[in-house]
Amino acid sequence: MAAHGSKLVIFAALTGNAAIAVTKFGAAAYTGSAAMLSEAVHSLVDTGNQGLLLFGMRRAKRPATENHPFGHGLELYFWAFVVAVLIFGLGAGVSILEGLEKIRSPHPVEAPWVNYLVLGFAILFEGSVWFIALRAFRSAKGKRGWIQAVRLSKDPTIFTVLFEDTAALAGLFVALAGLILSQWLDMPALDGMASVVIGLILAGTAVFLAYECQSLLTGESVAPETKAALREVALRQHGVERINEFLTMHFGPDDVLVAMSLDFRDRLTAGEVEAAVTSIERQIKALRPEVTRVFVEAQSFDAHRRNLEESAAVAET
Repeated sequence: MAAHGSKLVIFAALTGNAAIAVTKFGAAAYTGSAAMLSEAVHSLVDTGNQGLLLFGMRRAKRPATENHPFGHGLELYFWAFVVAVLIFGLGAGVSILEGLEKIRSPHPVEAPWVNYLVLGFAILFEGSVWFIALRAFRSAKGKRGWIQAVRLSKDPTIFTVLFEDTAALAGLFVALAGLILSQWLDMPALDGMASVVIGLILAGTAVFLAYECQSLLTGESVAPETKAALREVALRQHGVERINEFLTMHFGPDDVLVAMSLDFRDRLTAGEVEAAVTSIERQIKALRPEVTRVFVEAQSFDAHRRNLEESAAVAET
């Protein structure tokens, strides 16, 4: 997913959530609905989250420095992780606490038609933003399954917004059901129960996003099919006997490091090895433009194996 595509999704979500949050807070203050207040907090947190994602995207684009020789791409993953923490701590926490308070001290919702009107408009708008995020994610996932696409995605901005909006839509329907049932059954506590359910939905979403973001933050390899294609480039190169080791790591959605140890034929001259290394680097970058750095080590298979054994022995001591 290109950066401009990610920004389009985030800007759409930010604009919508900001407007919806103001409306929900007004409705919650007017009607006294705990579920509506939870939804207002949810929208406010989502608005801040989209701001943090945009901030992370800008920080990630900063050029490499002496202290950060590989650039700042990992900052995008860090701020996406912060977003997940905020969803859990603020969104889920406030919703559950507010719901429990309403259950302990139930009181009828005043002017429920206001909540119905606000929730109806919120569902329409959140549905529109959700569709934009879904379309962007579907374009990025290709032929992969949905869960596999999330697990292999290296751009957290797309799936974070998609899951946020999915949780938002689910929360809106829960809030609507809670209001209807509390009024129909004359049980105000159901409004508080709806708020607790909304909090649990947010908590589940936050845990899933945090898990995916920490995996990216601690260093993920490229997708298996990409790695296989890059290995094939090295193996096709004239003079390469075998690959001793092949490592890749994402520093950002479009910033990949490739490091490999290759065993070259013994009869090759130093100049021929240098030419082979240059050719491999050019072919890899032409095949996968997201690869920004390629490091090739020329080493015999036996020497590489001895180094691994010595490293393993040192690690055990």
